[in-house]
Amino acid sequence: MKLAPLLPLISLTSAFVITESEIFETIDKLERSGREFFGKSQNVLDYALERVLDTAKNAGDKAYHKIHDAGCDVESWLEGSPFDDSAFEDEPHRPPHHGPPDHPPHRGPPDHHPPHHEEPHHPPHHHKPNLTVYQLISSSKYTTKLAKLIDEYDDLVETLNSTKANFTIFAPTDKAFEKIPKHHKKPSKEQIKDVLLYHISDHFYPAGRVLHSYTIPTLYNPEHGLGHAQRLTVRVTLKGPAINFYSKIVAVNIFGTNGVIHGVDNVLVPPPKVAMIIDLLPGEFSTLELGFGKTGLWDRINNTDYPHEGGTLFAPSNLAFKKLGPKINAFLFSKYGEKYLKALLEYHMVVNQTLYSDAFYDATSGEAIKAWHSPSFHLDLPTVLKDRSLAVDVARYGPFVEIKINDFSRVTIHDGVASDGVIQVVSNVLIPPKKATIEDGFWKGEEMSVEEFKERLEPFLGGEDNMEL
Repeated sequence: MKLAPLLPLISLTSAFVITESEIFETIDKLERSGREFFGKSQNVLDYALERVLDTAKNAGDKAYHKIHDAGCDVESWLEGSPFDDSAFEDEPHRPPHHGPPDHPPHRGPPDHHPPHHEEPHHPPHHHKPNLTVYQLISSSKYTTKLAKLIDEYDDLVETLNSTKANFTIFAPTDKAFEKIPKHHKKPSKEQIKDVLLYHISDHFYPAGRVLHSYTIPTLYNPEHGLGHAQRLTVRVTLKGPAINFYSKIVAVNIFGTNGVIHGVDNVLVPPPKVAMIIDLLPGEFSTLELGFGKTGLWDRINNTDYPHEGGTLFAPSNLAFKKLGPKINAFLFSKYGEKYLKALLEYHMVVNQTLYSDAFYDATSGEAIKAWHSPSFHLDLPTVLKDRSLAVDVARYGPFVEIKINDFSRVTIHDGVASDGVIQVVSNVLIPPKKATIEDGFWKGEEMSVEEFKERLEPFLGGEDNMEL
């Protein structure tokens, strides 16, 4: 089951990365210079990229092999969350909200709302762009490999030349394609198209909006398991802004007549399944994986025989299990405790409802999508454990997000996108309340005996679950 040990992390100091303040300074320069360059023959995309690519290096080429193999840089995902588990410890206690959301969700497709309308940090340019995003890419000397791939698909060329949407393209440079391992067999034409679609959103995300987003929808729809458009994750950390934790943004806001292009230094590979991500991180999830294996749940989450449309795994880390104490852990992983362990793990699994920090896909309601626009909202998510739900509260504080489960456990690493759902890492193991009423008997981390632990889970032993996964 285990894959080969992962290679060291991509060097975070070897490539030029634009920090948040530098992004806006670059925007200023691009737009001032754009007034001069839009009327000339030089491609504005060339102008933007040549300023950074001359100083970029290829030191991370070998490390990119693991990204290509796995579909993501999962180790960077663990380091990529800006949320500190203790960041809100000093916040005054807020009582849980168990009713409807304070601000009802938008009922249309996500991210169709207009971009933020705050005063810009820079004066707008006075000359409209005169090339589509496709034309910008196809005429740039830095994106020849991307243009060549796009040209293989007439429908994709037509899409990127159309004005049906304001597109956002995270465009890999030619040097980004040089990092792809050469020993692998060439992917099929269908697979290449999926990769291309994963770089494109049909929503408008200029740099300022990218920096204030947690996830971004793309044109790529996985064939099985997700039920909605695959999303990209955005992180702005001290190491600079990145897409999917490993692809650094090296140029921003190259505007076309039908959208905007941002240059990135790595090809974005569609992510793997939830089970593979868990398997790739034994240092974080070996206890969880052991539990899935002992209870038979591993085969169900990793098997296409159980159709579903997305889902959310609230994944306890090894440290979270350690907090339960040695006695409860010894009981759970004994032969007698396996049925209790299965019930416990089922309480961490939500099927057909996919919760991201900034979007919620509900395949059970008949409404394809709900997008959240308010700074906070509440959801009760039914779990695989019969008649038990999770109380989820999401709050945003500027660039930070706090997701709290059962008014106690926090999501410490959020939005681990996968091809069949999303992983939200929780700081504590989630234990069902004593009664079916969701707010009755939340466990708040207090010391618990084995007998008390068994008492909470005994009503669910041996019964049928509602797991379709």
